[in-house]
Amino acid sequence: MDRFSQLFSDVGALWDAYGTAYLKDMGNTLILAIVATVIGFIIGLACGILNTIPYSKNDSLVKRVLLKVVRAIVRIYVEVFRGTPMILQAVFIFYGLPYFTNNTYRFDSIWFAAILIVSINTGAYMAESVRGGIISIDPGQTEGAKAIGMNHFQTMTSVILPQAIRNIMPQIGNNFIINVKDTSVMFIIGFTEFFARHRYITGVNNMYFPSATIEMIGYLIVTLTASLLLRWLERRMDGSSSYELVQTDDLTMTAGTYSHPDRGTPFDERSSEFGTTEEERKRMRLALKNRNGSTRGGR
Repeated sequence: MDRFSQLFSDVGALWDAYGTAYLKDMGNTLILAIVATVIGFIIGLACGILNTIPYSKNDSLVKRVLLKVVRAIVRIYVEVFRGTPMILQAVFIFYGLPYFTNNTYRFDSIWFAAILIVSINTGAYMAESVRGGIISIDPGQTEGAKAIGMNHFQTMTSVILPQAIRNIMPQIGNNFIINVKDTSVMFIIGFTEFFARHRYITGVNNMYFPSATIEMIGYLIVTLTASLLLRWLERRMDGSSSYELVQTDDLTMTAGTYSHPDRGTPFDERSSEFGTTEEERKRMRLALKNRNGSTRGGR
């Protein structure tokens, strides 16, 4: 218990001294994660759509070659950025640009570099998520859209993508939560975020574990809050769980109000079109028969 008391005391002392700095850098982490997730989703959406554009032997050679080249480029991009750590991607992008250009070009903005790196990494993961979401939609919906005259663009924007995006919402949320944590590697390029603040503070006072406790609690609060908000958004996108049929429309019961002379309908007791007795029905059937017969004979 003495150790826990000491931990609480150290955490309180750190928070009193650096609480504002912790909150500021957590804000930097959230901004970077949100912006990079949105941009990464747009990149992944474009790559996923390009990967699912259909083509056949009947299409022109130019279209087939172009699509194959585009898909090869997308595949290389996805495999490279999914198969390497983000920290190495940051090193290659941030330090590689001035290295290969002999310091002619460099990133003047750390924010721009961090957003670019995290966005490209997120886009590689989102590309496969979007592709999976698109191909998960029943092919019959595509066929139905084509049957009513929709082209491929209209089918994607009006039928397939709305459902695919809903299906991959958990994966979008998962990528956001991963970005909240993985932005910690941006210290390698000098970006100051939540984990970078921890490194700075422990370098000043050597209170490593108490500072790590603050970091752990901060990350946990953010990720749990994000999870709750994403589940709420998913429920909103699902819509109502039950629907009531309209009963006040005058046309709702139209199909049941026709009275057949031979069989009648369940609504005959409220219909004045025909008589309610069997004798009146027989007279009506006979009149209809005579009328139809005279019409045929007159032709």
